[in-house]
Amino acid sequence: MKTLAWQQFFNEQRDLHGKAVFSVAELANAARTTPHVVNTELGRLMSRRIITRYAQGRYGLAKGVEPEQLVQSLDPDAYITGFYALFRRHLVTQVPTEITCFTNRRHNRTFGRAVSPWKLKFIRVPSDIFSRPAESVIVQAEQAFCDFVHLMIRDSVDPSHLVTFRNLDRLNRRRLRTTLQRYSDPVAKTVNRIIQSSH
Repeated sequence: MKTLAWQQFFNEQRDLHGKAVFSVAELANAARTTPHVVNTELGRLMSRRIITRYAQGRYGLAKGVEPEQLVQSLDPDAYITGFYALFRRHLVTQVPTEITCFTNRRHNRTFGRAVSPWKLKFIRVPSDIFSRPAESVIVQAEQAFCDFVHLMIRDSVDPSHLVTFRNLDRLNRRRLRTTLQRYSDPVAKTVNRIIQSSH
């Protein structure tokens, strides 16, 4: 396929199907050629900065790939939570540089992967904490809050010293109480303290 045809393919897949990252096998199938031939074409497209290699054997357009699309491609069971999810739900003022993803599997992406402009960090969590949302790759505000506090306590950091919380009055209290049942007492106490101090 020529460069223009590849660009059209990636744009159409993103716009029509919401798919932005592809394996070499998928791209070889789309080009009706072998993986060896398509690898050569991918190298050419990368040198022209049209596509990016997001992970081993995973390629997509250099621009326009959202973190949600990338996470789904790298680990279909993973979901985005913590600091980045709090930012997306307008509960913190700072802009994160790392995207925390909880997963229920072990893989070689546990310690993070730099994907400009983000760094994805996959963390395997216990089954009582792992709770992938059905409707989105990014968790709701209440779960993001609890997950963030859980991670901070695990690392012996006071969450309120790291970020400035806002809009905590918008949290659904019933959903928050239900979510907190999956976490340890220190997480629940810290969450309640932060909410009380925000009034």
